[in-house]
Amino acid sequence: MKLSKVECIIKPFKLEEVKEALTHFGISGLTVYEVRGFGRQRGHKEIYRGTEYKVDFIPKLKIELLVTADQVDDVVDVVVNAAKTGAIGDGKVYVTPIESLVRIRTGEKDIDAL
Repeated sequence: MKLSKVECIIKPFKLEEVKEALTHFGISGLTVYEVRGFGRQRGHKEIYRGTEYKVDFIPKLKIELLVTADQVDDVVDVVVNAAKTGAIGDGKVYVTPIESLVRIRTGEKDIDAL
């Protein structure tokens, strides 16, 4: 069975909702990174002590999880529904095929290593 990596860039305050939705779906593990970046909006302007300045890189979270290929569409839907606010900067979800996976502790491979 083929495996895929699902990578999600989301707003930080949506993490708990996304985690709960994925757990409810049956996902048993994921990795979360604090990241910074910008999309089409190219950051935004803020005012601090009366001075306006540009924030180029917006704080986001990146979630990575591995799933079987037949779960991909459902997992993407779960993430989109949980992370969506309808505002600019909600993020992205992208999927990459995984060639091989090995659990270091046991040596299990591919689907058994999930």
